[in-house]
Amino acid sequence: MANTSTRTLRLLSLLQSHRYWPGAELAERLDVSPRTLRRDVDRLRELGYPVEARRGVDGGYQLAAGAALPPLVIDDEEAVALAVGLQAAAQGPVDGIAEPSLRVLAKIVQVMPGRLRRRVEALRAMTVTGGWGGPARSDVDPDVLTTVALACRDGERLRFSYTAAGGRRTDRHVEPHRLVSLGRRWYLVAYDLDRADWRNLRVDRISGPDGTGARFRPRELPAADAAEFVRTRIDTAPRSYRVEVLADAPAATIRERIGRWAVIDEVDADHCRVHLTSDSLDWPTIALGALGADFRVLHPPELVDRLRDWADRFHRAASRDPHGA
Repeated sequence: MANTSTRTLRLLSLLQSHRYWPGAELAERLDVSPRTLRRDVDRLRELGYPVEARRGVDGGYQLAAGAALPPLVIDDEEAVALAVGLQAAAQGPVDGIAEPSLRVLAKIVQVMPGRLRRRVEALRAMTVTGGWGGPARSDVDPDVLTTVALACRDGERLRFSYTAAGGRRTDRHVEPHRLVSLGRRWYLVAYDLDRADWRNLRVDRISGPDGTGARFRPRELPAADAAEFVRTRIDTAPRSYRVEVLADAPAATIRERIGRWAVIDEVDADHCRVHLTSDSLDWPTIALGALGADFRVLHPPELVDRLRDWADRFHRAASRDPHGA
């Protein structure tokens, strides 16, 4: 069963998309009991949504005909989280969820207060999804995200402070192009005016973004799109480790399991090579554990020692009495 807030949004979406719902059918769609459904309906009424109920054997629920829906009562952070979550679901790997997610997002945006609607629509329009999966990071400031998205949409130059990987802070003056959601991180693709070159900047390292009011004419991005630009920059950046293993499984099977985080090359019908890059060997160890197949390490040799260390710890954990004896 979904949590209360998610279920309430789902209920609102169903009521908006259907004139009348028999109570039993609506409860089944939400996977809740009739009593829980009544509580959720009461919660919508408390928020100002005019839900009518019909009693009896054929009883059910519907929104009052011709009633104007009130603005959705959520704060800025919740609005951004909602937009990001539904858009990610629409572009995710679960079959059949893309179209419903986009419908729900469109309906909810319509009943947001005007100020929030403008910010969320800018974020939705200016974000490119680059793949690689993984849950979005929670340490990105929603105000930073929406401020940058608005500047991308409006073609407005931005100034902000940026903290590099080594901790050095610099002031940036950029022409923002697009936001890219890639793996667990957000990136801003922008033309850096002081460095006279394109940059991909991690949004969690941006602080104090401020629009200058100066408009700019869009420049030609040196890539097919913003997501490709970020992926290329990340792939060519120096990394501590480049991992390669030979997996005893078809390439299609391994792509389905970890293809978002690795490059998979087919060897033959039953084998493939898996390539990963990382700043440490722990992340490749986790990913390889998810293969669900035997494999042989081709590079680097120190990965074998890391796998042995993990295997010993897991073996000790599995050998211990769960009751502490």
